[in-house]
Amino acid sequence: MKVIDMRDHYDFSKSVKNPYAKKLKKQVTIRIDEDTIDYFKALAEDKDMPYQSLINLYLRDCAQSHKDLKIKWE
Repeated sequence: MKVIDMRDHYDFSKSVKNPYAKKLKKQVTIRIDEDTIDYFKALAEDKDMPYQSLINLYLRDCAQSHKDLKIKWE
């Protein structure tokens, strides 16, 4: 059986690094209330996008605008 080396068929000499590599996403486990997930799922359906992407966009917006959560315990 003849082994074909991919380098013989493709020229990678002009390739460039992925410009989005610094923005790759990291998978995490997080506990979120069911009603909160339901809210984002419904909102994401209206926007025609995955709900996890919508949550990510919302959290990114909060982080970029330095939004501070006001917690008041009763």
